[in-house]
Amino acid sequence: MRLDKFLCDMQIGTRSQVKDYIKKGNISVNGFIVKRPDYKLDENMDIVAYMGKNITYQKFYYYMLHKPMNVVTATKDSHDQTVMDLLSDTCGKNLFPVGRLDKDTEGLLLITNDGELAHNLLSPKKHVKKTYYAECSGEINPDKLKMLENGVDIGDEELTCPAKVRLITQSEYSYTIKLTITEGRFHQVKRMVQAIGGSVTYLKRLSMGNLSLDSDLPKGAYRPLTEKEIVNLKSIIF
Repeated sequence: MRLDKFLCDMQIGTRSQVKDYIKKGNISVNGFIVKRPDYKLDENMDIVAYMGKNITYQKFYYYMLHKPMNVVTATKDSHDQTVMDLLSDTCGKNLFPVGRLDKDTEGLLLITNDGELAHNLLSPKKHVKKTYYAECSGEINPDKLKMLENGVDIGDEELTCPAKVRLITQSEYSYTIKLTITEGRFHQVKRMVQAIGGSVTYLKRLSMGNLSLDSDLPKGAYRPLTEKEIVNLKSIIF
């Protein structure tokens, strides 16, 4: 890898900035000052330092975001704030959200630049579990819960796949549930609740695969995944 590309990938600066750093002698490789932007290095073996501080190469980055309401799940949007705007100062190039949460939905969202992991997490063939907490209006009973568990008609060619449902609270005209699905159809949770005569008034994703939303992470905040979380997440699909 070229030295200037390595520095850009590690977000030391723009291509023009890192070239300036190199020419000024601010960059060393294995303890020796290098002043050629096109210097070829082994990013996994060579020790690169900027102003005396070592830079550890990292290809893939993984972040957990507690998505708040009124933020769209997109990399760019001309009208609304995006989830990527919340991660503007993170390391890692070409980051993107894995899947999407509706603008009015909160909760766990994985941000990464690992395309293979994202593809596998979203692949219908992998049946990765996603658990949601939903506050709903309408009436609920054991028969309706059973319908959700067995699969309901949401207007697609096929019924939804079997789901797991736990009734948390219930009043005469409202209820809360925890719903685990293995698909990612458009507005799926909302449409499933509509199929049994209800309406979702609040929705929050709690987990994806074996990655659960950190209860200490405030809305709008994010943190890097731990090594254990990354290993566990990959273990369910590879």
